[in-house]
Amino acid sequence: MIWLTWRQFRGSAAMTAAVLALLLAVLALTGPDLASDYAAGIAGCTADDTCLDFFDRFFGAHDITFLALTLVVLLLPALVGLFWGAPLVTRELEAGTHLLVWNQSVTRGRWLAVKLGLVGLAAMAAAGVCGLAVTWWSAPLDRSAVPELAQMAPLVFGARGIAPMGYAAFAFVLGVTVGMLVRRTLPAMALTLAVFVAIQLAVPLLVRPHLMPPVTGTFEISRENMDGLGAPQGGSLQIFLRTSAVPGHAGAWVLSSRLVDTSGRTVSGGDGRSGPSSTIVRAVPISTTSGPCSPQELSSGGCISEINRLGYRQRASYQPLERFWPFQWIETGIYALLTLGLTWSSFWWIRRRLT
Repeated sequence: MIWLTWRQFRGSAAMTAAVLALLLAVLALTGPDLASDYAAGIAGCTADDTCLDFFDRFFGAHDITFLALTLVVLLLPALVGLFWGAPLVTRELEAGTHLLVWNQSVTRGRWLAVKLGLVGLAAMAAAGVCGLAVTWWSAPLDRSAVPELAQMAPLVFGARGIAPMGYAAFAFVLGVTVGMLVRRTLPAMALTLAVFVAIQLAVPLLVRPHLMPPVTGTFEISRENMDGLGAPQGGSLQIFLRTSAVPGHAGAWVLSSRLVDTSGRTVSGGDGRSGPSSTIVRAVPISTTSGPCSPQELSSGGCISEINRLGYRQRASYQPLERFWPFQWIETGIYALLTLGLTWSSFWWIRRRLT
């Protein structure tokens, strides 16, 4: 049975292994130079502002490659579910070849166990190797990325560490289970993709923020959590507050962020979005006609000092970067439980319902 399964799967396995080998070779050749450039840039920093400028330049020089590799790791589990999971049993049911095997000495349970075990382990290995290799290569970029693409950010988190292994195992068994229920390859592939995408969107939005209680803190206004200042003619000072970053906690996943005054009340004046979606604009009653926040002085640090002196602060709720690996293990465990549940369902279905 193992030999038969391997014969059916070896073409896909060989193609995947070749692509992974090419990817690993490219990462191994370029990774050390990337890390060396990052180390040299950090060594040349003379102040926090200088380091922020370096981070912007360094990440900007590699952002397309960073996003492309992240996308590859994110897509791999979905492709496993589509092209390995959904057709695995469905094509046997469509062709009727499963009946030939079942009429031999091979039981239904053993037939399914070998298929799930051999192909499932290959899927997990491919996703794990790809995810860990990209995590290693992207380490300097993860440390210098903009907050929206930091390691804990929803888009990047799923393409790092061991989480892709959990996603791949779940997507594969999901495809097998859906294939048994639908018994048609193309509808099974479409339904597998729809269910997997829905779960992949629901987990970071509804589950991951609550894996651990978030940390809440109040922070002074600085370059780290502010995109800029505005001084409209005859109006109050506008603060462009970043909702995706908090000072002193680089790489944190910010769940909520608002501007508060000296009494702790949320500043709502000038409510509206401006620039990137992670920036909110708040108008505060600080003179822009004269003093440290006049148009001529906005580029200096005096206006920021005045804002902090008057008691304006950022209040944020966030998940710190230190929780990256605990979150990885917890989320992978959740997907492992979902995978076990689907595996049990597929064995029950093949023994009781499938003919």
